[in-house]
Amino acid sequence: MTTRYDACVLAGGLARRLGGRDKPGMRVSGRPLVESVAAAVAGADRLVIVGPSRPGLPRALFRREDPPGGGPIPALRAGMAEVTAPWVALLAADLPFLEAGHVAALLEAVSGEEPAGDREPPAGAVLADDDGREQWLAGVWRTEGLKGALARYEGRSLHGLLAPLSPAVLRLTGRPWFDCDTMDDLRRAREARPGPDDGDAAP
Repeated sequence: MTTRYDACVLAGGLARRLGGRDKPGMRVSGRPLVESVAAAVAGADRLVIVGPSRPGLPRALFRREDPPGGGPIPALRAGMAEVTAPWVALLAADLPFLEAGHVAALLEAVSGEEPAGDREPPAGAVLADDDGREQWLAGVWRTEGLKGALARYEGRSLHGLLAPLSPAVLRLTGRPWFDCDTMDDLRRAREARPGPDDGDAAP
């Protein structure tokens, strides 16, 4: 049975370490990073992107956090208000190596499990980097549980919200968790997957 899910992609950060450039719009493999992420969740019922509207994503539903640039928790609240499927893929907009198979592996790790005895059903699953650190914007979550946790949460960090949910942690090949926070990150991604028209966006 196919697992139904929506995708919530956070694409509204200020990208200070990239000099204020439009990070989701920067190109790797010849296309904007956010379009690569959208392609990895082509199977989602609904694609919700929290950030400014942009071309090239005709099926996306764009929403903005309040205030714009207010951080990941306000962005997540704005995005989750549009999520209706039983599961949600919560993703950053700058994951050049993420593919549909990685998302499928995350869903498979949790959606097929049944709680045993008094054990709670799995809340979700996230990817871990090469050092074993959880990557909170590279995971899938049970929608009901994430919305409930978000309603109770008064902090400002994704770690503070998501770590207490004790998700499964997956280490997958292909570095699907790799994000482009700096120009060095972007250069490494382009070297690994060059495209014909990759180039730096203007600030």
